[in-house]
Amino acid sequence: MNKVHGLFLVAIFIIASTKLVIGQSLRSCQTRCGNVSIEYPFGISTGCYYAVHASFNLTCNETTKELFSGKLQVINISHSGELRILKSRSYTCYNSTDLTEGTFYTTTLRNFTLSNKNRFTAVGCNTYAVMTTTIGDRSYSTGCLSLCDSTPKENGVCSGEGCCYTPVPKRRKRFRIRSRRFDGETSVSEFNPCFYAFLVEEGMFSFSPSQDLQNLRNVTEFPVVLDWSIGSRTCEQLGNTSICGQNSLCLDSTTRTGYNCKCKAGYDGNPYLPDGCQDINECTTSSSIHKHNCSGSSSCENMMGHFLCRCPSGFDLNATNNSCMRKHKPEYYGWTQILLGTTVGFLAILLVVSCVQQKIKHRKNTELRKHFFEQNGGGMLRQRLSGAGTSNVDVKIFTEEGMKEATNGYDESRILGQGGQGTVYKGILPDSSVVAIKKSRLGDSSQVEQFINEVLVLSQINHRNVVKLLGCCLETQVPLLVYEFINSGTLFDRLHGSMSDSSLTWEHRLRIAVEIAATLAYLHSSASIPIIHRDVKTANILLDENLTAKVADFGASRLIPMDKEQLTTMVQGTLGYLDPEYYNTGLLNEKSDVYSFGVVLMELLSGQKALCFEKPQQSKHLVNYFASAMKENRLHEVIDGQVMNESNQREIHEASRIAVECTRLMGEERPRMKEVAVQLEALRVTKTKQQWSDQYPELEVNEHLVGVEMLPAQGDTSTTGYDSIKNVTRLHIEDGR
Repeated sequence: MNKVHGLFLVAIFIIASTKLVIGQSLRSCQTRCGNVSIEYPFGISTGCYYAVHASFNLTCNETTKELFSGKLQVINISHSGELRILKSRSYTCYNSTDLTEGTFYTTTLRNFTLSNKNRFTAVGCNTYAVMTTTIGDRSYSTGCLSLCDSTPKENGVCSGEGCCYTPVPKRRKRFRIRSRRFDGETSVSEFNPCFYAFLVEEGMFSFSPSQDLQNLRNVTEFPVVLDWSIGSRTCEQLGNTSICGQNSLCLDSTTRTGYNCKCKAGYDGNPYLPDGCQDINECTTSSSIHKHNCSGSSSCENMMGHFLCRCPSGFDLNATNNSCMRKHKPEYYGWTQILLGTTVGFLAILLVVSCVQQKIKHRKNTELRKHFFEQNGGGMLRQRLSGAGTSNVDVKIFTEEGMKEATNGYDESRILGQGGQGTVYKGILPDSSVVAIKKSRLGDSSQVEQFINEVLVLSQINHRNVVKLLGCCLETQVPLLVYEFINSGTLFDRLHGSMSDSSLTWEHRLRIAVEIAATLAYLHSSASIPIIHRDVKTANILLDENLTAKVADFGASRLIPMDKEQLTTMVQGTLGYLDPEYYNTGLLNEKSDVYSFGVVLMELLSGQKALCFEKPQQSKHLVNYFASAMKENRLHEVIDGQVMNESNQREIHEASRIAVECTRLMGEERPRMKEVAVQLEALRVTKTKQQWSDQYPELEVNEHLVGVEMLPAQGDTSTTGYDSIKNVTRLHIEDGR
């Protein structure tokens, strides 16, 4: 083994030998491979490594006692997020005129990234070396030049004469290294026939001109530092769900995304294991880093996470050097006692006054909360909950203090969104469940009874496509509503915002449209009291991790009494989605939701916003633009290019026709939501049947056995589902409680 390589391994062994805890891993798991300790989250066999990252799965060559992560040979693992590997160098060799041999390499680091502790180094006279890294579809290069016409004299200096280096940008996962000499330079070949380029950890290579220009070819590998972390989210985003064990801290990685774990001060061990960090007994440890500094006659007493220096009776501890010094009685001891007694008495009076003030303040806050509770209809809600026929109502009344703790004092970092109906915060309840807390904007006291009715009705809705209302808090000036938390953003974000991407296929969009339509049909037709949402828009459609639609934000919704078909209300809604008939007359009915849904369906089809003032006059309002394109047979101009293909043109045209019918000016000309839901579901059934036929063409002869026809949309009161006897598909719009 050469001097550079050997020096590096000796340094690694010295570092490893100073650790207090070596090889901490899961029980029954291998903790070493040759001279390398293997500690969780890394491991060799199944169940011994953190399975979220396959790169944590290591391989031990039992013959050579070498450890590998994929094709990378591992020589050291650090809890702080560093992994050291051995990496080959690139070289080219020449005779007097021609290239005789050489090599360059391209390396992919799996889930690891390069640390900025490495140096890209070139060795040779009149040579240059280039390192190319790739980020996405773009490439970046860095390199250095080395010039000399004879062997340099000074050892250990890599400043551009025979040797040069440059820092390496961190977070790179793929790179390529090569070296070349300058064309026409042949005079140096006798003492420097080869030129080298390599990555090496800073401080682990010392340039020796007399040896390295001739014999560096014998050194084939150099130590390189890689960065690693857990996951891709921050500690704040994870809350208490990180894998950091007891007595450890979660720290955001400073070199890449994700986080690392660290034992708290006074503890040592593996912070990634549940009980990996153990208390250090500073009073008995031999480590100079953690040993106590009690001196003189003071004695050390170990505590959990720290230690104390104790003095015998009659002595005080000198905090400067932690030694003991004898107590001295002051000359004016009597005056000191008087002063001390006066001070204690004064402080006691202040404490009593403060306690009285706190009690008065607490009483005022309690009375204020009671006032808000009654003002916001708390007594009425309790009366309704205790009355007959409400045994199936599942609504919880939260306290103001509980809401403050859940939102961290309504911290701005917890805000999920703001709109005309209020502000929504992310809340974490004492049982660690995550909820969405909405601070409503309630009008005058005349709306209290209506608000309580809505809370009771919405709490009974148990529809899989409606965001569940869990409860409310009435002890604040404005009521707070507590909903289930949906973590994958809104449909608006997916179509137009920062989360927009090409993964939202036509199949996804059609399914989302069916789910929204079925939900609105359920609210209009199947809820115990019909509900008109009144603010249907893509920003009020949440998506979960499976892209399942969840209708949200019922702050503007209205209950329709069973003996009425419409209500006269103050016009409320969002421009671009607002029913023009409702806007002109103030008469609200279920056809207003139909219009808004038609706009949402147009957004799904076109990928364009409902209203965009930056566009030309003819395309500012999506409804007019879409209807005009449909009428003039140029629908292809408005349909999203990521959606349409040869196999779905008929479905898209039919969905476009439904969208135009939903947005007709006169409400009586629009279909009901139940009709819309049935027609859209028919498109999905037809598509599924077509895909089945394409996959199993031999079954087409029996097509009449699985044919599908739609029930009449109006006046349909039959049970939902698929009836294999009647050969009819029925839509599940009554999936609610």
